[in-house]
Amino acid sequence: MIRVRLPAHLRTLAKVDGEVTLELAGPATAAAVLDALEARYPALRGTLRDYASGQRRAYVRFFACAEDISLQPLDTPLPEAVAEGREPFLVVGAIAGG
Repeated sequence: MIRVRLPAHLRTLAKVDGEVTLELAGPATAAAVLDALEARYPALRGTLRDYASGQRRAYVRFFACAEDISLQPLDTPLPEAVAEGREPFLVVGAIAGG
């Protein structure tokens, strides 16, 4: 079981409160988490990854065990603590400005 924490605006879009839990069929990777998340909550399709390329959107960041994994390939295995559900997979909306 994977625990996923979404930012407030994505929780509203997915119509969920709090943390989401997902079961993955294969290895625990960011790509597998995103696939399961988009399958369970179709309203999230295109919000986390670009439709055409499948790559992370520029202002979305992913964290696992307090480490920013946003720039790692999406098929990189997640840390054991996240894969086992002890730590959440965090989706964070980055803020730009200046």
